[in-house]
Amino acid sequence: MADAVDLKSTGVILVGSSPTLGTNSKLEWILVMKKVGILYHPMIEAAYTMAKELQDFLGCRDVSVWLCSAWEAERIKAQINETDLILSIGGDGAILRAAQAVIHSQIPITGINLGKLGFMTELSANEAKDRLPPLLDGKGWIDERAILEAELSPMEQEHKLPGTFYALNDVVLARGAIARMVYIEASIDGEPVTTYKADGVIVATATGSTGYSLAAGGPILHPQAKEFILLPIMPHLSLAYTLVLPPTAVVKLCITTTLQATLSIDGHINLPVSSGANITIKHSSNTARFLRIHSQMSFYSSLEQKLKGKK
Repeated sequence: MADAVDLKSTGVILVGSSPTLGTNSKLEWILVMKKVGILYHPMIEAAYTMAKELQDFLGCRDVSVWLCSAWEAERIKAQINETDLILSIGGDGAILRAAQAVIHSQIPITGINLGKLGFMTELSANEAKDRLPPLLDGKGWIDERAILEAELSPMEQEHKLPGTFYALNDVVLARGAIARMVYIEASIDGEPVTTYKADGVIVATATGSTGYSLAAGGPILHPQAKEFILLPIMPHLSLAYTLVLPPTAVVKLCITTTLQATLSIDGHINLPVSSGANITIKHSSNTARFLRIHSQMSFYSSLEQKLKGKK
């Protein structure tokens, strides 16, 4: 992959090489995209159709392209070596899976929205072919997002997954299929906070603040904020307020329940957990990186539109 140039004064990282300072004090550089992976939502027929169209479109620009369902993490990981960019076609769900697959490689992602909200996507289906050439030519900027690292102990014997998980949106510890509240002891940096009597607890990143956390009454954070959120789901006679935590905070949750509970990572990794399970959550040293072409201020101008489900 190309080198990253860190513009510390603006908090923005531009991807590229051979940077030179232009007359307008804007960084100019040459970026060569040689290999692009296209991940599509397997349950949206139009997503696969567009993936094939973009494969042909990029192939005409001498770009090597590979395709894969966003749901096939192991196949993705087997192909990402030397990939310069991931195009995710679908909605935010497809992006969450793409981010999981490339988390250790730091490959930037550009989302093409065929879903509903598209908070993380960058391009609409109609503008993709017009906007991709400038992106490939180095006209974009990198939007870097915080990721949470969650460690579960003890692991259930039937789990075949590692004990450490990564979340771009949120980590949710909650009751299972039976509607009975659970008890979750929460501590921050080793200091006891409360025991939530609730349906569950959400720990969300700034990116995830517009998802499940928002539905549960949490605040909206700017997506590039490093703070993260701790809040209960339907609390009963216990602390009902949202806590906004600094990026250095370490949250520990311990669940007590007479029934099987659930640990959910970004909504698509879901594990059964038993009473006594502990989950430790903190900022990861990894980040998710999105290659964008629209204005950095577009989050505010498009917020209401996206919350209403308009593309």
